[in-house]
Amino acid sequence: MNAQLRNILGGAESLNAHASLGTRTRSAYSANFSTPILSNPDLRWEIGGLASSTLKHWASHEEVLKGGNTRLVWQTAPRSRHEFTYQGLWRQVTGLAEKASPSVRADAGDSFKSSLQHTWTKDTRDVSMLPSRGYLLKTVSEIAGLGPLKGDVAFGKLEMESQAAVPIPIPGVKGDSGVTFTAGLRGGLLYPLALPGQQEPAHSRINDRFQLGGPTDVRGFRLSGLGPRDGQDAVGGDLYAAGGASLLVPLPRVGKDTPLRFQAFINGGRLVALRDSRTSDPERVSPNSSMDATGSVASTMSALIQELPSCAAGVGLVYAHPAARFELNFSLPLVIRKGEEGRKGFSFGVGIDFL
Repeated sequence: MNAQLRNILGGAESLNAHASLGTRTRSAYSANFSTPILSNPDLRWEIGGLASSTLKHWASHEEVLKGGNTRLVWQTAPRSRHEFTYQGLWRQVTGLAEKASPSVRADAGDSFKSSLQHTWTKDTRDVSMLPSRGYLLKTVSEIAGLGPLKGDVAFGKLEMESQAAVPIPIPGVKGDSGVTFTAGLRGGLLYPLALPGQQEPAHSRINDRFQLGGPTDVRGFRLSGLGPRDGQDAVGGDLYAAGGASLLVPLPRVGKDTPLRFQAFINGGRLVALRDSRTSDPERVSPNSSMDATGSVASTMSALIQELPSCAAGVGLVYAHPAARFELNFSLPLVIRKGEEGRKGFSFGVGIDFL
């Protein structure tokens, strides 16, 4: 259920509220107030709060979130904008399954994240859900627990994303053929920092680590099927890289003017935990100094690029609705590492952000 009130005070303000109940997202409630600054529609201030409870079945627990945020949104150009956000979140890892792994049990309980985040987006794609031309560049930088931010987690987090779409001309077809080639690349790093008053970098928590794999991510793998595992649980990683390419073709008798396409794709990626730069041990470590943390990141990056990524290929149907993109694909994993969970066969994905 969604509700929206516009122009509440006569100055183009808006109030948005959302509530949902489900099976995996057991409950999610949020409210957000937005207003222009100095009557400038390209400069807005937002404040909001949220409460949610989500079942993380791939890691044998339930995550409860409660908190708020305030955000400054600056539209610097028609297709470019910056977002500066402060967020305070109380997180709880609870409802552990009977067979939950030691890694999940170690992170069970409460934590508080206080962070500053900057997001820059430049998007020239003609249709974000099903682009035929243009490109996307996006960076998300977050710093948590540093200096006056407090909280009980401290890290620096950087994610980068890019996508490009190019129309493919077909001989004998005048104008736009509707055939499009798209390619995307993503990567992220979680860098451990020391909490105020401590000298050792804080160990990353399962709440903050990256997850990789799924029908809207690296297709051909189960949800969070890539990366470090502890028993049956996907515990996430501190460094990842993923990429994919798709060829989108209009269906016969349907035409290029409909948002329905046949696609052939290949995608892959790797998700890894920080490793100890002083040994060959690939297991997760908690560096005992900033110098060790730097060495661990360098060692892990070197291992990331030296080995083949887990990858899959497939074909499917894509439908781009204005609210979300729907995909029904048949995937075949080509490279799977020990412990990772591939998914051969059909999968269905719904989302607004696909690799």
